[in-house]
Amino acid sequence: MSVGILGKKIGMTQIFNEKGYAIPATLLEVGPCTITQIKQTQKNTKIQIGYEYTQPNKLNKPIIGHFEVNKLPCFKYLKEYRSNQWKELSLGQIINVSQLNKNDYINISGISIGKGFSGYQKRHHFQRGPMSHGSKNHRQPGSIGAGTTPGRVFPGKKMAGRMGNKKVSIKNISILNIDIQNNTIIIKGSVPGKKGNIIYIHQK
Repeated sequence: MSVGILGKKIGMTQIFNEKGYAIPATLLEVGPCTITQIKQTQKNTKIQIGYEYTQPNKLNKPIIGHFEVNKLPCFKYLKEYRSNQWKELSLGQIINVSQLNKNDYINISGISIGKGFSGYQKRHHFQRGPMSHGSKNHRQPGSIGAGTTPGRVFPGKKMAGRMGNKKVSIKNISILNIDIQNNTIIIKGSVPGKKGNIIYIHQK
């Protein structure tokens, strides 16, 4: 079935394969998650899952009432997925890494690391100017638009600004290993965010 699950990024390491090549890998702590709501609409069915238990005094009253109606413990993080195979799921069902298939690819989404206010070269990979003594254009942006016509800068112009701290999705990531006892998986490559960030895993 279509699996949607939450987890945390533990860190990066490297694994050596049979030929002796070093493969960059990321260690993720995935689940267990609990289905907290199944909402049916005309187009599809939305499945809400909860991750990481928390105390009721750290949540507001509407969220606490949402858990009390369904007779479920309180969760710190909630995520909603769309699924057409809702008949295989039930309220309060626990989803863990055992439902991930090692032979299939997964999609991972997360919030990338914020870089703060960055310049043109760092943010958009602009080429710099000559670094010789006579040059007055080392890391300047250059021209940003036309003159009299149209007499303005078009929206979306690549300029300096905030970099990072955005949702980034990486598709078709291969799973190297699954540890069901410790609820961890090892994937090939990197995932967005720093250590401890919440990530969203989806597998078709």
